[in-house]
Amino acid sequence: MHNFRKLNIWLKSVELVTDIYRLTNTFPDCERFGLKSQMQDAAVSCPTNIAEGSAKSSNKDFARFLEISLGSLYELETELLVSSNLGYTDSEKYETLQNRIVELEKMIVVFKNQLDK
Repeated sequence: MHNFRKLNIWLKSVELVTDIYRLTNTFPDCERFGLKSQMQDAAVSCPTNIAEGSAKSSNKDFARFLEISLGSLYELETELLVSSNLGYTDSEKYETLQNRIVELEKMIVVFKNQLDK
């Protein structure tokens, strides 16, 4: 088992959740149950699955939860692009968040590969 609170991937993903909530809280009311909710759910799913997976007794099981986290980040990456295309996210904010998401995806892949050894 791993202490998720000490994992850099968990810490960075929690920071990302906060920033996604701040961004989506500026979206129009018509997106409350649409894109806003989808982005928040995808963002929260990442650290939640890292935490849940860290409690598993085998690295194989933990790796499965990391794959779910990675899928949530891919979903978030897509939704962020849609928010930019709709004019809800300016280009500077988009680039910043996009880069952070991609960095986190890479970190999770590296961590998962270490578990698989």
